[in-house]
Amino acid sequence: MTRFRKRRKTVVLSFAEHEADILANLLRNLVELLYDGLPPRTTTPVDPLEALLSDNDGPTSPPEDVVLQRLLPDAYKTDDMASSEFRRFTERGLREGKVTDAKRVLSALEESRADEIALEPDEQLSWLRALNDLRLAIGTRLDIKDEDDYATWEKLDDDDPRRLTYDLYDWLGYLQSALLHNMR
Repeated sequence: MTRFRKRRKTVVLSFAEHEADILANLLRNLVELLYDGLPPRTTTPVDPLEALLSDNDGPTSPPEDVVLQRLLPDAYKTDDMASSEFRRFTERGLREGKVTDAKRVLSALEESRADEIALEPDEQLSWLRALNDLRLAIGTRLDIKDEDDYATWEKLDDDDPRRLTYDLYDWLGYLQSALLHNMR
């Protein structure tokens, strides 16, 4: 099982056999999903003000995939026009931020040849956000609701096709909680 230790402000993770590979595969799937349906940028402005003003080529309607709807929710539930405009200016940046976090975690997993990964304070939030996005994605696929009785999910039979996916969801929750606890 994954272990967490704290060394001053650094959080050190130790993964059990194959856990890092499982997390890396989940992150690759998340990156692929976030890139799905997003047209490439037409230009990349160098000036920050120009980038802000020209970053209006994003989508105006919510994604069709329920996981993307969860990860990229509407800003205004009761105002379709305002929500559309908000999405047009922000969705691309939100997707890119999520991809950046996922790739940062993926890079750390791939570059780590040792049994341990040391997370400096500037890396910890990226890990926390990426783990949260993975957990939201899996929870959405499983159709877990906030009001769900988790005891029902814990009692799934081993041969239930949802069992392995729920175990991943549960493990990601453990990783989130342990990382957050060690960030203090």
